[in-house]
Order: sequence, then structure tokens, then C-alpha cells
Amino acid sequence: MDTWFGARSDYPFELFSVSHLVVLAIALTGFLCLILLRDNLAAKDALFQQLRWLLFLVLLISEVSYQYWAISHEYWSFNRYMPLHLCGVASLTALIGLVTLHPFWIRVSFFIGIVPAALALVTPDMPYDYQHYRFWKFFVHHTAIAWACWFLALAMPNALTWRSVFSVYGLLLVYAALIGFWVNPQTGSNYLYLSQRPSTVSPLDFFGDGVWYYINLCLVAFFLFAAQYGIFRWLFKKAASEDN
Repeated sequence: MDTWFGARSDYPFELFSVSHLVVLAIALTGFLCLILLRDNLAAKDALFQQLRWLLFLVLLISEVSYQYWAISHEYWSFNRYMPLHLCGVASLTALIGLVTLHPFWIRVSFFIGIVPAALALVTPDMPYDYQHYRFWKFFVHHTAIAWACWFLALAMPNALTWRSVFSVYGLLLVYAALIGFWVNPQTGSNYLYLSQRPSTVSPLDFFGDGVWYYINLCLVAFFLFAAQYGIFRWLFKKAASEDN
């Protein structure tokens, strides 16, 4: 237990290793299963309630255990361990969405949670392999974020509209401005990777430097929001035509 939950591990993480590919396969399988169960989710039946609270517990335990791990090993600091990255925020909004089922939280979770969590799973900023707690926390948490946001959207598809693309995007810009102009400079942090690109390989490596980095971030974010909504609506339209 001391080794598994310890401060460090002798087993470094390797990108696209067997352990990495296995967790990616599990995440993808869960996505597909949720699509197949969309009618049950929309009907709010017993399965919906079971998955709803299971996802809630996984998200809550993941975040609380991570904070405890950082504090217990005296690693915790505001500029590294606050849930202010998009995935951290999506985890919180999904938790609220799972409890309240309010359309606002479902919209926010859908647009800011699925793609960032999926990208994090593919190109993780992860130091250790499966022999350490950090591996399991990262992949279980980010998988649960993506699943929870997808689950909420499938359960309440009418919460998502073209208008919500623009409203959530506007909120994201305000949040990014707050992080970029105040939180990061004041705390020496790199939330949202607005101070610098991540140290690991990621799509942000192709976004250029200087002002172009921020312009490309804004443009790509809006494109992803629009594309994500379009694909979501296409899936539901296709499903409806097949049912008829």
C-alpha cells in the first residue's frame, strides 16, 4: 500500500504502452455502451439512476483522494492541485449536473468535458504506470469525466442547442481571461496551459507561439464546440430515422 499510494514510483508511464492502450479501449467501450443505452437513459429508468450515482461517486472519490494524496505527501499547492484545468472544472460541473440534472450544468459539462478529457486520456501528463495510485486516479477520473458528460447529454439531449454552443463558449472565454490575466500570474500556475504548453506531447504543440497560440486556442475551441454539437445532433437524427 505504501508503494502504491506512495510519493513516487519506480515504474514510469510509457505512452501507448499495453496499460495505456487497455484503459483507452475501456474508455471507448464505455462511450459506445452509453450510446447503445441512450433510450434507457432518456427514459430515466432504474439503469439511469444506478449509472448516475455510480458516476457521481467515482468523480467525487477521484477528486477527494487526489487532494488527500497531495496533502499527505506535502505536495499540495494552489498553483498545481486546484481543479482549475478544464477537466477539473468539468468534473465539478458534472458532479453538480448529476445531482441537479439542470440543463445549464449539462450544457457546460458537455462542451468543456468530453473533448478535453478524451485528449487527456490519449496524451496524458502522467509520470507513473499502473503500479501507482496516480495512474489509476488519472485514468479512472478522466474516463469518468468523459462518461459523465456524455451520460448527461444522452439523458437530456434537449438541453443542448445551437444557442448553447455560443453561450458556453462565451463563458469559457470569460473563464480563460480570468485564469490567464489574474490566477496564473498571481499564483505562478499554468492552468488551462495559458502560461505555456504542457511538457508532454499534445495537440497544443501545433498551435504556434506568442499571440498566435491564443488565437488558435480560441478558434479551435469554437470549432470543436460547433463540431461536437453537430455530431451529437447527427447521431440523434440518425437514431430517430432508424427507429422509424
